[in-house]
Amino acid sequence: MITVKFDVSGLARTRIAPSPAFEITSWLRLTAANRRHPVLGMAGASARYALRDPDVALIAAVMPPGPLGYVLDMLTPRPAAGPWERVLAGQLDVISQTPRETTAEQLLEERYPNGGMPDGVRRVMENGTFARRAADGLRRFWLTALADQHKALAERLAADVAARAHLMATRGVGHVLESLHPDLDWGPEEMRIVKPYDGASDLSDSELVLSPSLLGWPNLHVQVCDPLDAFIAYPAGGPAAAPKADAALSGLIGTSRAAILRDLGSSRSTTELSRRHRLAPSTVSYHLSVLLDADLVSRMRLGPAVQYRRTRAGDALLRDAR
Repeated sequence: MITVKFDVSGLARTRIAPSPAFEITSWLRLTAANRRHPVLGMAGASARYALRDPDVALIAAVMPPGPLGYVLDMLTPRPAAGPWERVLAGQLDVISQTPRETTAEQLLEERYPNGGMPDGVRRVMENGTFARRAADGLRRFWLTALADQHKALAERLAADVAARAHLMATRGVGHVLESLHPDLDWGPEEMRIVKPYDGASDLSDSELVLSPSLLGWPNLHVQVCDPLDAFIAYPAGGPAAAPKADAALSGLIGTSRAAILRDLGSSRSTTELSRRHRLAPSTVSYHLSVLLDADLVSRMRLGPAVQYRRTRAGDALLRDAR
């Protein structure tokens, strides 16, 4: 059980804002563990492809293998208010400037208290480059696996924020807190959160940010040890309201790659795809490399040109998306 104490000043500063860093970290965590999202399914080809990047792989190496376990607090700084792109840029900047001592403390005392830290992670921690590389890894994972659909993701989270804001205006902050998750109970002057461990925090005269989450759904994530970085990520729409499993967030996670895949029922070249989809040839080549890596398309040479065509696995993915 975690208990969180409040005062009037702290309660008055409570606000609601999505956390791009938490959404990215949640999707990366599922990808690294090869686990399914309970609604959106597997992370898909683009997310798996992103794991090839050394900085993305570094973050994946410190993720807990199962649904439980400690995720470094430094990877999910409290979000500011503002548009998605600006908030994410600010969070990545905060991550990159995490003090070396804080990084070592979270790795040694929280993530690996009993030893077992991978040698590569230890080397990066000791040479002081972990924070910078973690920020770069999250940025690259975002660009490869999620950025293509950030507008849809941001809109759905903004809809939850609007609903909670209306609830706060009509029923009060306490009712909003009680509605976040069954494991969270709001009482006079304190909040109680069911967890398999004990903890206590005092957020008197501190700001608490409540962040709706789709990619971390349906879990409740609590980060309240540091009053200067306190936030709670809750399942958007509530734990009983599953997010819609649309094709944009399932499977490939990307409209351009999905459009190219749909267009490959017949054999086509990079040049033809570039013309048909009004994309640069280099962009088409990149998307095709991701699709090839996932065995969703095949490649063959017909005369002077290389032709691509959807495989049976690609056909099955499109059927599932429909």
